[in-house]
Amino acid sequence: MDNDGQLELYAAVAVRLKEAHTRVRALQVPEGVRMALTRKLLVITAAAKHDLAGAARRLDRFTADLDEGRFPEGER
Repeated sequence: MDNDGQLELYAAVAVRLKEAHTRVRALQVPEGVRMALTRKLLVITAAAKHDLAGAARRLDRFTADLDEGRFPEGER
């Protein structure tokens, strides 16, 4: 991927991660579920440093799960 494309993808993933964090904070779910979702987002963020395209795919799946109401079991 050329440098401009990489920067564009990085910017798009960064914006989407920020939006996902905002969505998670706004959810009406038990705190343990919110913590589990936040941990998933932190893992995706860390992955973006090494595999930006892979992180984008993981973020797609994470967002689809949020859209469908599929949440991880959290500590209760």
